[in-house]
Amino acid sequence: MEIIYFLQKAIIMNLHEYQGKQILKSFGVTIQEGIVADTPEKAIEAAKELKVKYGSDFVVIKAQIHAGGRGKGGGVKLAKNLDEVKEKASAIIGMNLVTPQTKKEGKKVNKVLITQDVYYPGESPTKEFYMSVLLDRSKGHNVIIYTTEGGMDIEEVAEKTPHLIWKEEVDPKVGLRDYQCRKIAFNLGLSGNAFKEMTKFAANLYKAYDSCDASLFEINPVLKTSDNKIIAVDAKVTLDGNSLFRHADYEAMRDLSEEDPIEVEAGNAGLNYVKLDGNVGCMVNGAGLAMATMDIIKLSGGDPANFLDVGGTANAERVEKAFRIILQDKNVKAILVNIFGGIVRCDRVAQGIVDAYKNMGNIEVPIIIRLQGTNAIEAKKIIDDSGLKVFSAIQLQDAADLVAKVLKN
Repeated sequence: MEIIYFLQKAIIMNLHEYQGKQILKSFGVTIQEGIVADTPEKAIEAAKELKVKYGSDFVVIKAQIHAGGRGKGGGVKLAKNLDEVKEKASAIIGMNLVTPQTKKEGKKVNKVLITQDVYYPGESPTKEFYMSVLLDRSKGHNVIIYTTEGGMDIEEVAEKTPHLIWKEEVDPKVGLRDYQCRKIAFNLGLSGNAFKEMTKFAANLYKAYDSCDASLFEINPVLKTSDNKIIAVDAKVTLDGNSLFRHADYEAMRDLSEEDPIEVEAGNAGLNYVKLDGNVGCMVNGAGLAMATMDIIKLSGGDPANFLDVGGTANAERVEKAFRIILQDKNVKAILVNIFGGIVRCDRVAQGIVDAYKNMGNIEVPIIIRLQGTNAIEAKKIIDDSGLKVFSAIQLQDAADLVAKVLKN
């Protein structure tokens, strides 16, 4: 599970709701319109603008953070007039919003989305649905997951009423077919204009997902309004980070304030780093070796605190920077350096370790070093002559055993 979490986290870019809705709208998906504001005064102006356009005093104020469950934490509020807009926007902007998907300290809200009221009275009752598009890796197909139980956590629906969840598999070579869109609308119990609107909604949603190289489009809820329109009221969008070179406009949507600052710093230094929850810092070259290292740490009783790949062009400066990044994590109780010198030279890594010790002062965290491959003999001499208090290992299992030993002390 640790490795799966890393793989998922390392290759995605999350978007805010308002950004996801912008993308959906560009592909013809009908959305709940809104205006972003970062101050209570701008929130009031947004509410006035929405009233002129849609004729309602009611607006919904939504915190914009990269986490679901915002309503449960008090990050989604209905305002019935401008006084309530000011009051509730003031309370949300700047708060640390805690949801089931955030850490215990929550996330600071820097922006809110002021949205139109779409739950207006009309000729038929409103109805909330759930719909998402994602990749089924086991089958190599995309899949649309949908249910009549919108507005709820999909995990809760799957646990309590799994028979109410439908899946529509889509072969990416063929795309979503018209009959599949009609099947979705039929299973959701729609008829008349709402049926036609849902078929168009599903088709455009899939088009957005496919064209954006997305990992996930989740709309919860999809609303059937009282006048039988189908609208995306929310939007959780995750893009495939490996495809951003094709989508410079989407890459510009990245919000660094929502990401781990250490990961951002590592990225700026050209290091592949993902923070995890363990106590053993890892410095490795190559993703495959890094994951094998994390596995053996786990099997030896430790927990990897990070994934850090210094790459094939590691030099002393990069290694020192990697040490500084690892040591920012206060949970790290030991560091395992596991380098196989193919392209990278072990003596350069060794020099980086020595330089890091000298430049950073006394490093109290135990360091286990395994350097094998190109210039490994020279690297060992650099380490031995440095007088550093480090543990050396030849085999990977020996290194893991040393990690377990120092953690017990």
